[in-house]
Amino acid sequence: MPCYAINNVIPVVHPNAFVHPTAVLIGDVILEEGVYIGPFASLRADFGQIHVCKNSNVQDNCVIHGFPKSITLIEEYGHIGHAAILHGCTIGKNVLVGMNSVILDEAEIGENTIIGANSTVKAKAVIPANVLALGSPAKVIRDLLEQEIEWKRNGTNEYIHLVQRCINTLREVEPLISLENRLDFTNFKAEHKLY
Repeated sequence: MPCYAINNVIPVVHPNAFVHPTAVLIGDVILEEGVYIGPFASLRADFGQIHVCKNSNVQDNCVIHGFPKSITLIEEYGHIGHAAILHGCTIGKNVLVGMNSVILDEAEIGENTIIGANSTVKAKAVIPANVLALGSPAKVIRDLLEQEIEWKRNGTNEYIHLVQRCINTLREVEPLISLENRLDFTNFKAEHKLY
């Protein structure tokens, strides 16, 4: 993985975290145990700190950054969808940030909340716990049902298992030229469904 120090500040990655080889870590990045960082994610802590807590995932093409002296925090079991942008914000425990969403500076997302795909949370906005918020700017739509919070937990658990799958089996290969004797997705150990 491309991992860079800046002003002699070096990222810290727990040995049981997984960072895809195409992801980039710069500066004051802290990745705790069980964290998954997907392909082409950019965690650029050259002004402030980025702290990704235990069992969280930051998926493909996400960008995380912040203003000088800021801390961008993803608490335990955070789930940051593909191509989301986080900038100097706080993501509470067990939060899902939907694909292509933007969370701006000093925004705070409460525990167990889901931010819908393609949403923008304005700077300094406070989204409470246990709600669905979406839109641009994001607004609270309703409280979440317990089954929706459980669905989110199950999805995050798949990424927790993916960390070990990647550590143990991910490798760069040459593509096959034939479908014969080929394994397919049915060989993956994943159970999560939409509902």
